[in-house]
Amino acid sequence: MKKNILLLACILLIMTSGLWAQDFQGKAYYHSKTQVKVDLSARNMPEDRKKMIMERIKKANEKNFILNFNQIESIYKEDIKLEQPGTGKGGMRLGMMGSGSGGDYYKNVKEASYTSKNDLFGKIFLVQDSLPKLNWKMGSESKKIGKYTAFKATATKTVKRPNMSAIFNRNAKSKGQEYIEKEIEITAWYSPEIPVNQGPGEYWGLPGLILEVSDDITSILCSEISMNPKDKIEIKAPSKGKVVNQAKYDAISKAKMEEMRDNFKNMRRGRGHGGRR
Repeated sequence: MKKNILLLACILLIMTSGLWAQDFQGKAYYHSKTQVKVDLSARNMPEDRKKMIMERIKKANEKNFILNFNQIESIYKEDIKLEQPGTGKGGMRLGMMGSGSGGDYYKNVKEASYTSKNDLFGKIFLVQDSLPKLNWKMGSESKKIGKYTAFKATATKTVKRPNMSAIFNRNAKSKGQEYIEKEIEITAWYSPEIPVNQGPGEYWGLPGLILEVSDDITSILCSEISMNPKDKIEIKAPSKGKVVNQAKYDAISKAKMEEMRDNFKNMRRGRGHGGRR
């Protein structure tokens, strides 16, 4: 059964790619939800204040994205209609800080490369590196996503998650623990009916557009697809910002996380002294 599905996917990919013109383009709309666990139990604040903070964090991590793609390139951008909670001018963004999640994410699957535009505390970085490759295991399970038939694929990878509790928890002795490393499982649903090697964010590498993908904390679901839209856009990599590779950006991000944690500690100490000299 599994071999038959893979054969069908390959046949569809070959047949359809041969029929489509080189200027083929599509647009997919995605909704993303990320769960962020923050322990505020040790914080000395009213319960309604804690509830408000958690609600703002939740809303800041529910976003809409647009993926413009062709057979070689794609650009994944957040669809911002109104100012996001917690992202006011000069304020701290309460969303997750991670590779590829902060801004525009450009992929070139032919060159297996990406460029990610990330805003880190007001400074723009362009992360340029090789596309991460996952060892996808394609199964026989299928389901309908909209009008498309999608097939299931899974993979595992090791990630580093920001440890938000290390920042917000008053009693957390977490120096050097701003990130937690763990192995997670990725579940994707792709459709050979849209035969492009593309997907939302950093995801790619399946014989069809990835319509749904989830890991331990984030789920991304495609809600609408427009094939060969009348108004096409030029798909190109973002070009403004400080160019670094992923390892360099991770090091800078970690240093900023430590700096933010120290700033919170110093601010609490100042409040504890009550302004006494």
